[in-house]
Amino acid sequence: MLSNRSSLLLLFVCPIIADAQTAAKPAPAESSASTEHAIELVEQGRCKEALPILERSVPHLTAKQLRYHAAMAQARCAMALDRKPSAISALLLLKREFPDDPEVLYVTVHYFSELANRTSQELAAKAPTSAQARMLEAEAFESRGAWDEAAGIYKAILEQNSSAPRIHYRLGQVLLSKAGETGPVDEARAEFQKELQVDPRDASAEFILGELARRAGQWDEAAQHFSRASTLDVGFSEAYLAMGISLTSARKFAEAVAPLETYVRMQPEDPSGHYQLAIAYQRTGNKEGAARENALRDQAAAAQGRKTTGADGRPVR
Repeated sequence: MLSNRSSLLLLFVCPIIADAQTAAKPAPAESSASTEHAIELVEQGRCKEALPILERSVPHLTAKQLRYHAAMAQARCAMALDRKPSAISALLLLKREFPDDPEVLYVTVHYFSELANRTSQELAAKAPTSAQARMLEAEAFESRGAWDEAAGIYKAILEQNSSAPRIHYRLGQVLLSKAGETGPVDEARAEFQKELQVDPRDASAEFILGELARRAGQWDEAAQHFSRASTLDVGFSEAYLAMGISLTSARKFAEAVAPLETYVRMQPEDPSGHYQLAIAYQRTGNKEGAARENALRDQAAAAQGRKTTGADGRPVR
């Protein structure tokens, strides 16, 4: 389930990126000396003077270390001056060019979190009664495990607009969380079905309906939902695995081969996919394929530091 901050980032980051890309193409490049001077100004807290220089120079710098320090300075000043497009432009550059740098990762988390908080406050101030503001409030309750409060907000949104996209889905997720592993799921299932009435192309809703059917041992129904989910979203790798598992559970091993083959191509590092495909191959007489998949499972498990057999010598899924 998405956190309050994660959902908010989806709301505002994408449109701001376009502005950030525009802001990253200004005019004549500054010299390295002027860029270094701008970095010094940042250290002195003189961001209003430094930021215009950095915005002009960073896209054109060729010296990698200077580009790094200048982008860091730009992000710092843009945050201090609440210049969201400029901050995001610098953060995207840093993440693209220095993806494994610990400081870049730390600053990215810290600044995006702060941007989320600021935009949350802006939304609450400018449109406090909007569905979007109430959704954020509901997600905040979700993050604290206050399921009844979150459900109440989602139901109130639906009372005003029963066709509001993703609200039935969010309500279904809340009801599932409230039910836990053993509680009743009929009410949650109904919400996912309603979401599909609002948006028949919602692959996530199809997937969860498949999971609920699989939990109940309804293998054929589960496989049908997973099949639709994979058709709606061809990159939904988990749907192929779940479909294959459901079909093998229904002893439809020949039908399980194709989705499991798709899954292991998409996720070759997952031992579970190779394990399930080995079963399907074995049960359809493809002993060579089963041996190959078991070997690949062992390799994938070893790479993850996982055991492939238990104390009793049986394979671990």
